[in-house]
Amino acid sequence: MLTVEKIGGTSMSQFQDVLKNIIQGDRKGDELYNRIFVVSAYNNVTNWLLEHKKTGEPGIYNKFLNGEDYSSALDAFCQRLLLINEGFADIGLDLKEARDFIRFRVDQSKTILYSLAKVLASGYVNVIDIYLAAREILASIGEAHSGWNSTNILNNNGINARFIDLSGFNDNEPLTIDQRIHKEFSGVDFSKVVCVVTGYTKGTEGIMRAFDRGYSEVTFSKIAVEVKADEAIIHKEYHLSSADPKIVGVKNSIPVGHTNYIIADQLADIGMEAIHPKAAKPLELAGINIRIKNTFEPKHPGTIISRDYISPEPRVEFVSGSRKVLAIEVHDPMMVGEVGFDARIMQYFEKYDVSYILKSTNANSITMVVWDNKKSEDLIRALEHVFYQVTVLPAALVCAMGSNIAMPGFLYRASKALYDKGINIESFAQSLMQVNMQFVIKREAYEDAVIALNEALCK
Repeated sequence: MLTVEKIGGTSMSQFQDVLKNIIQGDRKGDELYNRIFVVSAYNNVTNWLLEHKKTGEPGIYNKFLNGEDYSSALDAFCQRLLLINEGFADIGLDLKEARDFIRFRVDQSKTILYSLAKVLASGYVNVIDIYLAAREILASIGEAHSGWNSTNILNNNGINARFIDLSGFNDNEPLTIDQRIHKEFSGVDFSKVVCVVTGYTKGTEGIMRAFDRGYSEVTFSKIAVEVKADEAIIHKEYHLSSADPKIVGVKNSIPVGHTNYIIADQLADIGMEAIHPKAAKPLELAGINIRIKNTFEPKHPGTIISRDYISPEPRVEFVSGSRKVLAIEVHDPMMVGEVGFDARIMQYFEKYDVSYILKSTNANSITMVVWDNKKSEDLIRALEHVFYQVTVLPAALVCAMGSNIAMPGFLYRASKALYDKGINIESFAQSLMQVNMQFVIKREAYEDAVIALNEALCK
């Protein structure tokens, strides 16, 4: 059985547990092989390089954009990586070799960035393309660092491991992402070697242009399809559970066990990504199941995401959502019966690159829920200049999702649970597929709503 397994950044930072629980476990001899590990950068490393994924705090990339001293910032960053390395000395990392590798890679990156800055200063190039190239170069450092270290540790622990560096630093071949993956994996005997692969892949199309911070999952997905894996496994620091254990408590957060790709899409749409939706599609089409496992509970089977699964018993599998959304309502007395009115609104959504999560309509108003960010602020200002009345409500979105909830009673139980907690439903949506009930509520009620729905629907 050939598996492709992705290890997230938080797990990578505790590589002693990855080594013990995931790579070694109870395996001996040949059982150690027929596995490909796609690694993320260590926790926070990509945040330091680009920007913090959640807070937006700028990283080294911002210094390049502003013409500041990115070279010294990279030197300081390299020192932070060397400190990370020291934490793995007791499990077999050769500190001298690891130091030499990452110092050389950082120096290579500085040389390329310097060249890009010179080209940028000429004024003869597309600025956006140069910025994207710089972003790609910086992003690739993190996975190269963790991937090289992991391979070194495995080899020093008696496991035959091969580092597959998809960042393409040492070649100038104009390969697409798929071509590079195909080339690097051609002829590999997976039964005799553990492959450790960078989550970043260099390609002529630019992996971050299309996927930005979801690139490691795209690499993972493409590799699984290329090698025709029997299963694709994602190792996280938590189970894929019915609700956030930080909100409902560990005892009330139940590992789901099994769900399908449709529900995975619903989760991704509200920002709780089991897997990036553009990474999930190739796996779904290839009929490859995804297994989400907890790094720190290796004997637990985890949760399988498959193409055709429908829960044999009607149940809500997930309660999730977000506190940081805006409900935008466009009202116009002339909307009644006017064909294409919403198309006029959508032109502005497209112009400002804003995607809505929920859409609900009545005779003369349309409500859309979007993420609360800078792009949405710009969109709202444009809408207010054009349409009769635009109302904006800072809100939270809470959803109840399941592969088998198209049954009488689920909506009643959900709305009653919110009512019993004194939570008003500001807006609501559910499609004919009936896999996701979406409730717009006041922000301050979010945690109470998650607890109430989890208690009422997931037990």
